[in-house]
Amino acid sequence: MNKTLLFVTTFPPRECGIATFAQDLVNALQKSFAEKLDISICALLEGGKSQAPAYKAPVKYTVDPFNIDSCITFAHQVNADEQIDLVCFEHEFGLYGGDYGHNMLAMLSLLDKPFVVRFHTVLPYPDPKCLKVVSIIGALASKIIVMTQTSADILLSTYHLPAHKIVHIPHGVHARITENVAELKQKYSLQGKRVLTTFGLLSENKGLETAIRAMKPIAEQFPDTVYLILGKTHPVVLAREGEQYRQRLQQLIAELGLQQHVKFVNSYLSLDNLLDYLALTDIYLFTSKDPHQAVSGTFLYAMSAGCPIVSTAFSQAREMLDECCGYLIDMGSHEQLSEKAIRLLKDQQLRQRMSRNAIEKTRNAIWENVAVAHMSMFKEIMAEKDLMLPSLPPAYLDHIDRMTDEFGMIQFCKHDQPDPASGYTLDDNARALIAMSMYISTVKGSSFVNSLCHKYLDFIEYCQQPDGRFLNYVNIRGYFDSANYEVNLEDANGRAIWALGYLLSRHNEMPSLLVQQANRILQPCLTWLETLTAPRAMAFAIKGLYYYLQYKPGGIAEDIINTLAGRLYNIYQQEADAQWKWYEPYLTYGNAVLPEAMMMAYQVSGNTSWLHTAKESLEFLCSKTFTDNYMKVINNRTWYHKNTQDNNTNTLDGGEQSIEIAYTMLTLHTFFRATGNHTYLEKMRLAFSWYLGNNHLKQLIYNPLTYGCYDGLEKNNVNQNQGAESSVCYLIARLLMEQWNKHKYVTTQKTGIESGVRLSLN
Repeated sequence: MNKTLLFVTTFPPRECGIATFAQDLVNALQKSFAEKLDISICALLEGGKSQAPAYKAPVKYTVDPFNIDSCITFAHQVNADEQIDLVCFEHEFGLYGGDYGHNMLAMLSLLDKPFVVRFHTVLPYPDPKCLKVVSIIGALASKIIVMTQTSADILLSTYHLPAHKIVHIPHGVHARITENVAELKQKYSLQGKRVLTTFGLLSENKGLETAIRAMKPIAEQFPDTVYLILGKTHPVVLAREGEQYRQRLQQLIAELGLQQHVKFVNSYLSLDNLLDYLALTDIYLFTSKDPHQAVSGTFLYAMSAGCPIVSTAFSQAREMLDECCGYLIDMGSHEQLSEKAIRLLKDQQLRQRMSRNAIEKTRNAIWENVAVAHMSMFKEIMAEKDLMLPSLPPAYLDHIDRMTDEFGMIQFCKHDQPDPASGYTLDDNARALIAMSMYISTVKGSSFVNSLCHKYLDFIEYCQQPDGRFLNYVNIRGYFDSANYEVNLEDANGRAIWALGYLLSRHNEMPSLLVQQANRILQPCLTWLETLTAPRAMAFAIKGLYYYLQYKPGGIAEDIINTLAGRLYNIYQQEADAQWKWYEPYLTYGNAVLPEAMMMAYQVSGNTSWLHTAKESLEFLCSKTFTDNYMKVINNRTWYHKNTQDNNTNTLDGGEQSIEIAYTMLTLHTFFRATGNHTYLEKMRLAFSWYLGNNHLKQLIYNPLTYGCYDGLEKNNVNQNQGAESSVCYLIARLLMEQWNKHKYVTTQKTGIESGVRLSLN
């Protein structure tokens, strides 16, 4: 059953920063949790306005926060509305009437619904009245949300709010890829210009005269520089004093002779226009006069757009900005501003480096992550036991295409840009072939997808040597790297067999040329597969041959499966004991492929000892990687060793990678198909939720902008690179969720092994 959330906030068409913030947050929540959450708005009216704007859905209520009777009436309306489960108040001093917004207390004290309050400003040096109002709000609310760690620290140390009530959720940001900045500058008649930008509603405290004065020396050194001041005058300022501030700025511009170098864009920009302007900005200037300003959406939007920033040292800038992504200056110092801006304009590489760092520093705050963090908090407040996960993202191939050139799939990325110098691997191209084969059978085939399959299969054939084995590492020039002769390639060879067999198992859906080519590559491999000794290599080979039997039943492939599975079984018997149900004295990478191979071998042979081993080892693995609420991947820096205490190893945060999620989901799907036990399907869903933010950082691991996947979940951050392994494994996992969707409404029945029936390979 959906939960209903009511936001009490300013809201468009009212023009203010909090209204924009609220709209963006609501849009993010509705986009990610449309099937689980209903949202309504109570719009706060402006004081002194005789007529309310023409609000549309989702605005359900309005309240005059400067009228105490209106506040009390609204509280009673909320209490009477049985559909409302939780109320979220946006708080800013000045939004509510009374001393320090004292009218808000009239609403909060009457509510019998749980509610949270977000402080957009936390005053560091409150007087007694302010301290009392904030303390009462903190006592009444279920949670207090702040958008910077500095604000959280002030609430703890100065206001003495209990730590368990304070939740730090960053201000959301928009992420967008801009392919051609020069083309964008031409669109806005800024071709050939170096662009400095400031945006936001104009008011005296913006300190824009500092930036204008700094433009004098900047323009002297760089005559092609233009400074854009984006945004209308703040409506409150406009009503009080008209355009006096803008006129003073225009007079200053004329006095300094900067008419060709400083331009106003006097409008309330749409989001698309704003993101365009930020994308074409070379340096963003932030000149606020308030050192205690808690948060600035404009500042964060500029960082997330990759703008190097020169900013006065206000609270959030001190917390987020360092010389990796910009410069801090003293309040009102146009000399410092011009010096820092000139340094940046002289050094394009420095600007590019700062741009990448600024993007990376704000990726945790993209609106999709902010939505996930809110839902995690809502779940806690409402004591929901069921997972409240975002809707499944679309299974798009954008990043797969970006990573693939004419030769094959490139191994690594720098952020979302392929790094050709990293070369190619058999591993990545084999997994990519599996993903595309799954895509054809799960979503749909097309000439584009077929062309990708041809590239990956051609690459596999390119790696095959005269004896039928494969090399793994190929450099950008197409030569085999020396690493091929320095490391064991058994696992890579096993993965190639898996890919070839999987494609052949889909022979009825794949182009005949691909089927014939895959079969031609696989045949010579049948002569050496029985020589494999590495556990995962044997497991991958078993998987490949299991699938191959669906193309050509019986024969030598079945014999090889029995040989390799027997070898795996013997390894298991030698290593396993009463507490350690595993094939090796450690859990490392790709663990789930081992029990999956034993289950597949059982399905071929009917050997019940192999079935027991498969189920016992998977249960053991899941006991180390699953809790009731999430999957925690084995840390790739420490692994998980036999006789190690549980509370010392896998509880370490970080070192979690996409490949473990995908391989676990593949195994769970195999076990579901073999047993009909829907518990495996639910574990699949739980595993996939790792990508959707159900992890220790509460952040998305897939990238909703590129449809790639980040390379790893670390202790305090997400690795922003989106290489082949992580992105292909994410796509495999996402396609498996299509299978979960097909089965989620099916009533669990005793089928297959559970009822003693031997399953066919089909």
